[in-house]
Amino acid sequence: MTRTSRRTALLAAVATVALLAAHALDFRAVPAFTYPAANDRDWGRMLRIVGFAPTWLVIAAALWLEDRRSPTAIAILAAVAAAGLAAEIIKLIVRRGRPDPATLTYVFRRLADHPFNSRDFGFPSSHVMVAFGGAAALANRFRRAAPVFFGIAVGCGLTRLFAGAHFLSDVVAGMIGGLVVGSAVARAIDPARSRT
Repeated sequence: MTRTSRRTALLAAVATVALLAAHALDFRAVPAFTYPAANDRDWGRMLRIVGFAPTWLVIAAALWLEDRRSPTAIAILAAVAAAGLAAEIIKLIVRRGRPDPATLTYVFRRLADHPFNSRDFGFPSSHVMVAFGGAAALANRFRRAAPVFFGIAVGCGLTRLFAGAHFLSDVVAGMIGGLVVGSAVARAIDPARSRT
């Protein structure tokens, strides 16, 4: 087994354990994290828009204007687009609804009921997947600043929990998916910057 395959296996195991733990905590996390006032605070709005794709368009435009030869802007746009699209496809496959504080159970919508409409699905959180996709693409280019990028992406995930719009597992799945998709896309577009 090569070093890369061992590392990949370890990361897959960590991601699996994190997702299973999040599912085990879902029904406790919804009431524990609910804080709707966060969306009315400047810090809450700032963190939430990290999961809004046009925010990344502005960041990519700024980077492109600074250095038009760098593939970083394209990597960010592609990573965010791929993460958002992947989130919507996964939602259409899994079909799990958002949390209902009154019942706190998982509710799945039948495939025959609007088969191509992901509205009201929560798994995974598209905001979080977009945030982590963009953060992964930026981290591929600016490695020392990666903790800042991932910190604001985590903040985006917290705002989704505060709003009561997602289970913890929706957020964790969005984090994992965004990291995988964002890293893969950024490495494909800008391999010179990628770690071996």
